[in-house]
Parts: sequence; C-alpha cells; structure tokens
Amino acid sequence: MSGTLTPGRIAVLLGLLVAGVLTGGAGWLVVDLWFPGGLVLALLALFGLFLGGRIAVGTGIGVGMGVIGWFLAYVMLGVPRAEGDFLLSSAGIGMYAYLLGGAVLAVMCATMRGPADRPVSAARPGR
Repeated sequence: MSGTLTPGRIAVLLGLLVAGVLTGGAGWLVVDLWFPGGLVLALLALFGLFLGGRIAVGTGIGVGMGVIGWFLAYVMLGVPRAEGDFLLSSAGIGMYAYLLGGAVLAVMCATMRGPADRPVSAARPGR
C-alpha cells in the first residue's frame, strides 16, 4: 500500500491513529495494575500495533500514526487535571520502562526493511 494518498490509505492511517490512542490508554492501565506482567503485555500490544501499521501501509508512516496516537494517550492521561491530581500516576519505574520500551519498538518497526525493500541480485532475476 505504498504510493500516493488515496481515500483508503487515509482511512487506514486514521484507523491506526485511533488504535494507537486505544492501545496507549489500555497499556497505561495494564502497566499500573500488574507491574511485571502488565509491562510485557503492554509492550507486546505496542509491538503488534507498530508492526501491523508498518505492514498495512508499507512504510514507516503507518508506525508514525500509531506512535502519535500512543503519545496522545500518554499526554491525555499524564497531564494533571484542573483539580490538581493526575488521572494516572507515573511514579513507578514501570511507566518509564513503558515509555522507553515503546519508543525503542517504534524506532525498530519504523526502520525495518521488508522483503520488497531488499536489493535484487544480478545473478538471479527477480520473480
């Protein structure tokens, strides 16, 4: 699905943005509830979102839309409310590990090369 912006591609990118917000919000809740297992579960969900976006769109833009949604969820849930308290606290090490791990996964998925990106050998013609 690489190329120009078509209505279908725009719909996929907006869907990835919404999926990033939902995955980010669910990840923040799970990391707070079950520390070691919740962190692994949240990072696996992010990896699935980022890799799925990369495969669906064919470029790093799919990963970028998921990352934007994930970061919007972080901003919405981590900013203090008008009453002075936080919706979700970021006091534990799990939240920092979730942010760092998610950033590493995003960079990893955005920079990976697919089978179509590999150079074709001169000795073997492409199929």
